[in-house]
Amino acid sequence: MAEAAARTVLDKISQGHLECPICCCLFKDPKMLDCLHSFCLKCLEEMMSKQKSEVEKITCPVCRREMQVPDGGLQSLSSSFFLSSLVDEVKEQEAVLGDASAPTATCDCGEGKEVIWRCLDCSDNLCQECRKAHERVKSTKDHQIISLGDWQESKILPAEHSKPITRRCTIHTDQTLCFYCDTCDTLICSMCAALDHRSAKHNFLKIDDSIRSFRSEVDNILQKFEKCRQRFKSTENSIVHARTRLQKKLAQARGDIDAKAEAEITKIRNKAKLLTDKVDKIGQERDSKYEKALIHNRKQIRCADQTIAAVNDLMRQADDVELLELKPKVMHNLEFQKELKFEPANHGPSFIGVRCQDVVSDADLGEVCVSEKWQIKEQFGEEGTGDEEFDFATAVACFRNGDIVVTDTNLKRLSLFSSTGRYKTSVAKGDVRHQLEAPFGVAVTHDDLLFVTDQKKVKVFDTELHFVREFTPSGGDGQSESNLTDVAVDSQRVAVADRGRKVISVHNLDGSLIASTSNSMVDFYLAISNFGCLVFTNYEGQSLLCVDFKGKEMFSVKTLMNGKAAKPAGVLCDDDENIYVAVHSEKTGGSEVQRYDLNGAFVATVAQGLYNPVVMAFTPTGDVVVAEVHSVKIFERM
Repeated sequence: MAEAAARTVLDKISQGHLECPICCCLFKDPKMLDCLHSFCLKCLEEMMSKQKSEVEKITCPVCRREMQVPDGGLQSLSSSFFLSSLVDEVKEQEAVLGDASAPTATCDCGEGKEVIWRCLDCSDNLCQECRKAHERVKSTKDHQIISLGDWQESKILPAEHSKPITRRCTIHTDQTLCFYCDTCDTLICSMCAALDHRSAKHNFLKIDDSIRSFRSEVDNILQKFEKCRQRFKSTENSIVHARTRLQKKLAQARGDIDAKAEAEITKIRNKAKLLTDKVDKIGQERDSKYEKALIHNRKQIRCADQTIAAVNDLMRQADDVELLELKPKVMHNLEFQKELKFEPANHGPSFIGVRCQDVVSDADLGEVCVSEKWQIKEQFGEEGTGDEEFDFATAVACFRNGDIVVTDTNLKRLSLFSSTGRYKTSVAKGDVRHQLEAPFGVAVTHDDLLFVTDQKKVKVFDTELHFVREFTPSGGDGQSESNLTDVAVDSQRVAVADRGRKVISVHNLDGSLIASTSNSMVDFYLAISNFGCLVFTNYEGQSLLCVDFKGKEMFSVKTLMNGKAAKPAGVLCDDDENIYVAVHSEKTGGSEVQRYDLNGAFVATVAQGLYNPVVMAFTPTGDVVVAEVHSVKIFERM
């Protein structure tokens, strides 16, 4: 069982690492191309012989990289000694397992002749004829050949005798290679160093020192590549996220178009029904008049026909005397013609038609928005101290019914407005019933609990600003004085920024502590992302940062406007893992809102020309409410 398992392992190693990609057999005299891929020398020669081009170039069959053939031909390519050693090692292990006789019973020439010899340089099994041929060929005549029996009985590892550790100089064959010339990129012996490499332009070191430096250089390059790989992975994740968002937005846009089309079709159908009903009503009224005219005229004719029929009967049947006696009556009845009055044929009401108008006035059903932009939908408030005025609107939050909560730090007031900006109520400093001192940050949970940072405590209110409970966040160094600024919530947690102690604490909704992380950049504004991280800004440091709940930094980027450093204020995260940041410029009215991806890469500017945006919050319908110091603006995301 153990031998079978070992055999399986050897087969996997051979197939996965020791087979030439061209012939799919174990390597024989493997040569390495510039791209570091190795192939049998014979396979490369056969491949070159099939090329029609006269240019001495070779294309790697694996990576398709084209490279120049050395002046000495393919034979002068670097030999893959380590592959040869591995091939020998695998063959010896197969022999140890008792299977060596199978592959070595016949010569590798394929003519079925008995194996007598073993070439330690080529790792080939040779018959008597192949040995003679081996010794005649210039490239193999100096190879070390021993009897197969001696090779099988030898306990020396193939890697030790096929390629000795001590290698000789190709120029001074009695000298061992002991230096490496960096200038010439070649191994040299002491004679080479003294004769051909003695000038100052040649820089050579002992092999041990050179390999140590070489390994260090390779390690540094590989470490840089690993960082590059990480950046690539981050970029790839961003592309995948952007692509996923695109598909989501495409589906949403298609749904919006279909919904709009159905709504418009319904409107058209309703209007068509109203117009049809109006046409039908007019038609029925006019048709009724035509019907009455027909009935009247037909009645008149019917009466006249009856009189004429009676007169005709009398004129036919009565004698002359009787007719003369009845003459006055007959003539009186014949005077009916004077009384006949027919309704005239009025053709005017017989026409009815419609002049239909273009329902969408020949305009498109809608316009395609190729990039996200925000446009003002509503705004309320102005500078002042009244109920509907603000001295410094610092933070906003929204309840599920659309009501908007605004904090004013200068007035130390918490105010409640309807979704359209109508003032409802407020709570100010000194109100004993509500236990509020100096509100700053606000956030609303999914079940309409309002969390407010109030100096050193977090206080909880209901939808009518009635006090519910409070808790005191913990964490920090215990020496600095607490100064709670912003608060953020998700479905299960509440995060609190403590600018005084430079700490962000994460709590359950009942106030119990989950985690606490210190960071010298903790400032005024904070958000919880739906990818499980804390996103915050540092105003003076002009930075946007993201850490996980344990404090590990995910990214830290500088915020810019037109290539210049700008100061970030409020931060907001949506369900698509986008991060929105209110960024201030030095020019009043030149602030903007920027969008970043979950890796901190700038994506786009979504709103420009803002006065002084501070904190943002989403409404239940997906609009964005922005506190702008002296007013509150509601933006529609296009």
